[in-house]
Amino acid sequence: MNGFDPGDGFLADCPARLTIELLTDKWSAVVLYGLSEGPVRHGELVELIGGISRKMLTQTLRRLEAHGLIHRRAYAEVPPRVEYELTPLGATLLEPIHVLTQWAKANGDALLGALDAGAESVDDSE
Repeated sequence: MNGFDPGDGFLADCPARLTIELLTDKWSAVVLYGLSEGPVRHGELVELIGGISRKMLTQTLRRLEAHGLIHRRAYAEVPPRVEYELTPLGATLLEPIHVLTQWAKANGDALLGALDAGAESVDDSE
């Protein structure tokens, strides 16, 4: 017996797995955190985040919006203005993202050290 039952959180088609898959996307947590201070325009998010293409940001925003984590507000102005903000549901993810960020700060050097050690052992075996 493997110790899992059909109600376990990370098995297929369960909310926990969907959530983890959504948040482990390269940009999702970064975008959510970028919206933590209030509504932000698309171009401002590109500058704030850095390293993300406009296309990838648009795809990430659409995905987060489809899952109810952010809200897109389009204003009837010329030129058009669109802002993105966290929904109340999206805001509940800020604390877990903060905890993960703190963990990464505390353990990032250890992760890189292990990666370097692994690369050295591969080089030594050649």
